[in-house]
Amino acid sequence: MIYEFSRFGWTDYYHIKQGEDLTFYAHMHRAFELFLTLDGEITVTIDKKDFVLNKGEAVLIFPNQPHSYSSQKEKHVYWAFSPELVREFSSQTAKMLPDSNKFTPSEDLVNLLLNTKESDSILKKKGALYSLCAEFSESAKFINRGGTSALLIDDILTFVENNYSKDCSLSYAAKQLGYSYSYLSRHFQKSIGIPFNSFVNQFRISKACYLLKNTDISILECAIECGYSSVYSFIRNFKLICKSTPSEYRSSKPVLPLF
Repeated sequence: MIYEFSRFGWTDYYHIKQGEDLTFYAHMHRAFELFLTLDGEITVTIDKKDFVLNKGEAVLIFPNQPHSYSSQKEKHVYWAFSPELVREFSSQTAKMLPDSNKFTPSEDLVNLLLNTKESDSILKKKGALYSLCAEFSESAKFINRGGTSALLIDDILTFVENNYSKDCSLSYAAKQLGYSYSYLSRHFQKSIGIPFNSFVNQFRISKACYLLKNTDISILECAIECGYSSVYSFIRNFKLICKSTPSEYRSSKPVLPLF
């Protein structure tokens, strides 16, 4: 299982894309994801549950829900968007998940979403997404996010979000969360697929990407804001992950999502 960092933490992130014949490995990410089948059939596995989608059927995947796709012949469209764009819905469901992610969106909702582009105003995008959340909630049954394991991962991810710009060590996380260092290390790597320190580093670089594209702060200020005590360490890690320097990234086209 892989944690997807593309546009991680971008509070205004909204992406729409059409495709076909999608097979994609198990992964998770911070964004909501709506997947709608336009034709054919696809199996979407979410939290180890298989959902078979036919034409007109969809799934709404919540933040940090592991999911994968498997199809042979289908056409689809998907939307990925940050929790901040539907902040009230995100807050209400923060410790909850739908019993079933599958639903059949109305024709009006599908048309509204298909006509809401990435270049549209944030108000228009929020309006369409809140309509999605409202329609999904009408038929969904919500349950508490199950199990100590899932809750612990949520707590660790929240810890990183709150501490990435300062002391974000695993030893400090273990102390704050009341677990041993070794247990937290094993549990995190098993659940997320990478070591905790690698996750924090990628989290920080993703935040840096947002700052470089959306603000005019200097490279040094960006490094400090993202938790690096040395600008040289920041640039070295940035190059390892983004394959470019911060300055080159700032002047380049945005990095597209993985699929």
